Amino acid sequence: MLVLKTLHIWMVISWFAGLFYLPRIYVNLAMVPADSAAERERLLLMAGKLYKFMTPLGILAVITGLWLWFGYGFHGGWLHAKTTLVAGLAAYHWHCGRLLGEFRSGRNRRSHVWFRFYNELPVVVLLIVLFLVVLKPF
Repeated sequence: MLVLKTLHIWMVISWFAGLFYLPRIYVNLAMVPADSAAERERLLLMAGKLYKFMTPLGILAVITGLWLWFGYGFHGGWLHAKTTLVAGLAAYHWHCGRLLGEFRSGRNRRSHVWFRFYNELPVVVLLIVLFLVVLKPF
């Protein structure tokens, strides 16, 4: 089980690297001048590759997390709260993909300031999840 836990932690860290960085690329995309097609295409390429990289890691993080849950038989309210937050992160990941589609099609109407705040959501959720996992408060 320790090998599985190690792999789970590694996948979560890798997934979060993408969740932290992809919206930062969106900040830059939202700031690209209309006449800078090369910069826009470069950032779209980066965002697309990152999204494709982080998606399997997120899926594997969730699968190994469920495996640990059922393998160890954890229980308690903290685990239900954590699971709810992870479901929210999966929705955030999906929404990042939708935002990428909006940028690709030229339909983004959000400002770089909006993306700066949007970028902070997974940071807050990660902190809460860490407290839940380590402290198991309920």
